[in-house]
Amino acid sequence: MYEVEQKHPVANLPAIEDQLARLGVTWHGTAEQVDRYFNHPGRDFAVTDEALRLRSTADGVVITWKGPRLDATAKTRREIELPLAEGAALGAAGAVAGMPATLDRWTELLEARGFRRVREVTKRRRLATVEWQHETIEVALDHVAGLGDFVELEMLADTAGITAAAACIESLAQELGCTKPERRSYLEMLLARDG
Repeated sequence: MYEVEQKHPVANLPAIEDQLARLGVTWHGTAEQVDRYFNHPGRDFAVTDEALRLRSTADGVVITWKGPRLDATAKTRREIELPLAEGAALGAAGAVAGMPATLDRWTELLEARGFRRVREVTKRRRLATVEWQHETIEVALDHVAGLGDFVELEMLADTAGITAAAACIESLAQELGCTKPERRSYLEMLLARDG
């Protein structure tokens, strides 16, 4: 499967929430996320346009690999995500309460295999879905530490459905008044900011 996504910086998050409410959004709660990114020991993911991430949330820890972007408009890429630990609550400094070493132990394993920790991205994410053009679009309203507020619109598609999914997301973004998509990941934006 491919993740088809658009991300937009937002100056007025309550206005976006109001617009989504008019469209019949279904809210699914708020999550605190700590994303820890790694670089490959044999190739530079910044050059190959890949990402390897450990994500810690109240639901547990998952590992995700994202392949190179496939297009210039939406951020479309192959994604493989696997759960590593479930049912834990996020604790201090990205540790997982109840399984205090889970995130750190997986980090230790990756680093022992030569992967290098790049940076953490911390965000508060409000999750929702909205029906648009007979499709269900996943919506995330993000507050990213050090970057501000964003809206992400996302669908999963097989190879044949990528173009239609990108058009559907673009149409919803226009309806919400989001006209300047940000193709960089939060990690890329933070690294650019840090210089």
